[in-house]
Amino acid sequence: MDCDPGHDDAISLILAASKGSGLSIEAITTVAGNVEVEKNTLNALKVCDMIGLTNVPVAMGATKPLLKKQAIAGEIHGDTGLDGPDLPEVPSRQAVDQHAVDLIIDKLLYAEEKLTLVPTGPLTNIAMAMIREPGILDSIEEIVLMGGGTFGNWTPVAEFNIWVDAEAAKLVLESGVPITMFGLDVTHQALATREVMDNLSEIGNPVSEFVVELLEFFSKTYKDVFGFEAGPIHDACTAAYLIEPEIFDFKHVRVDVETKGEFTYGMTSVDLLGVTNGKPNVRFATQLNEGRFWKLFDRALRSYSFT
Repeated sequence: MDCDPGHDDAISLILAASKGSGLSIEAITTVAGNVEVEKNTLNALKVCDMIGLTNVPVAMGATKPLLKKQAIAGEIHGDTGLDGPDLPEVPSRQAVDQHAVDLIIDKLLYAEEKLTLVPTGPLTNIAMAMIREPGILDSIEEIVLMGGGTFGNWTPVAEFNIWVDAEAAKLVLESGVPITMFGLDVTHQALATREVMDNLSEIGNPVSEFVVELLEFFSKTYKDVFGFEAGPIHDACTAAYLIEPEIFDFKHVRVDVETKGEFTYGMTSVDLLGVTNGKPNVRFATQLNEGRFWKLFDRALRSYSFT
C-alpha cells in the first residue's frame, strides 16, 4: 500500500487490515502528496499503532514529484495531514531504514507470488520503481489506484493525485500492467453523510471512534472548500474493491494522462465511448453499490473490537 495519509488513506489502511478482509499487507510505503512525505510517514506509523498493525514495514519514499515542484493539500487534510483526531505525537516505532522505492522493488523481485500495488497518492514511488527496475513489471498482479476521473478537483479537469505528478501517472498507465482505477466519478459516490457517521459512532470501539473523528474533519473541509454536504472517502474504495470487488461496476477503457497542456496538465482522458480506438489499458470504476459499501465499512470497523 503506497499512500500519503491523509484521512481517506488512513481509512483505506484500516479497511485493508481489518479482520476478515482476506488481505495480507506486505508493506506500507509513503509519498509526498497530501502533505510532506515526512508527515505522511509519521501518520502511517500512527495509524498502524492505532490498529495494531506493527509487524508490517513502513518505508518513506519520494519527497517530490519526478519533474515538478512539491505540491500539498493542507487545506483539505490540515497541517499534519491527519488533523482532527488526537493522536500521540510520536509513534511507537520508526520507518525502516530503506527507501520506499527500494522496498517496493525488493518485495516484488523476491515475492513467491505476484503482488498487488495499491497507490492512493501520487504515483511517484511506483513510477520510480518501474524506471529503476523494469523487471518488477512481471511480478505485479494488478495496480489498484485512486486517481483521475472524467473531471477534476484540483483544476477543472485534473484530480489531485494525478495532477501532483502527471509524468509518473503517464508512465504507470502506459506500463502494460493491469490497472484498476477509482477516479472521482465513483469516489464521489462514497459519501460519509451525517447518517453514516452516526451509524459508525454506535460501533463504539477506539478504531471506529478514530474513523468518525477523521470523517468529521474531512467532511467539514470538503464543505468549506468545495461546498459538499458530506466528505467523499476516495481512497477507501481501493481497499473495499480488494475485499469485495462486486461492490463496483467497471468499464475497460483507454485512459491517457495529459502532461503538456497549459490548462489540462494532469487530466486523465477517459475514452468511455471508444472514440479514439485506443487499446484499453484501465478497468475504470463507474458505479458504487452504496449499501454494500457501508455494510463492508461497518463490518470492518466492528472487527477491531479487540482494541
